[in-house]
Amino acid sequence: MTASFALLGAGEFEDWHADIDRWLLAHAEGDGRVLVAPLASAPEGDDVFASWAAKGLEHYGRLGIPAQVLPVKTRDDAERPEVIAMLDGASLVFFSGGNPWHVAKTLEDTPLYARLCERIDDGLSYAGCSAGVACLTERTYDSDTDDFERVFQRGLGYTRGVLFAPHWDILDSWVPGAREAIVGSLSPGETLIGLDERTAMVGDGVAWEVHGAAGVHLYADGTTTIHVEGAAFTLPIRGGRTRAG
Repeated sequence: MTASFALLGAGEFEDWHADIDRWLLAHAEGDGRVLVAPLASAPEGDDVFASWAAKGLEHYGRLGIPAQVLPVKTRDDAERPEVIAMLDGASLVFFSGGNPWHVAKTLEDTPLYARLCERIDDGLSYAGCSAGVACLTERTYDSDTDDFERVFQRGLGYTRGVLFAPHWDILDSWVPGAREAIVGSLSPGETLIGLDERTAMVGDGVAWEVHGAAGVHLYADGTTTIHVEGAAFTLPIRGGRTRAG
């Protein structure tokens, strides 16, 4: 079974990625059900979590696609058998935005994350937007800190040798100099993938195609490549499932 991914820079649960949702479901095993996972927003409070959950359910409702909320806010939730069982039979899980470090530290070494990795291998499609993308790498961001010296934290390590940077086209408007600092933080051999807002890379973990309004920026070994709507490129990002329990 070939895994299927959609990695979005921003703009989750909006009409622009409806075709991406359908592509993910067409390439998935399962019962056609989507799990909406607003985990990254949990530190902002129950009302914010509920608002993102509702936005996800409304989006898939408009598309006529059955969806449920994956009720995970804490590590205790990620241990609950009834929550883990929700992954069984589902066709797509969508992790929306917020703090990527919260996702990583909540899921690492949990039965839920272990089962998630197994299900992706079995045909569960994975979509992530912003934090739902940035959490996957060996190092991720604590978006609640303004101190660049402490912004990088341990990620899930599902992907190896890459660093994702969502909101790439507007990042410097939030934190002046952020893009230069992130590029400068790269280790030898590490690839930075800058994802513009309302733009996604869609593929199987190796072969990708760009969809959306702007671009996907690759920084590797001093070279910059920009891919836009319809462009295809090859970049293996699946190397491991560390801290999967």
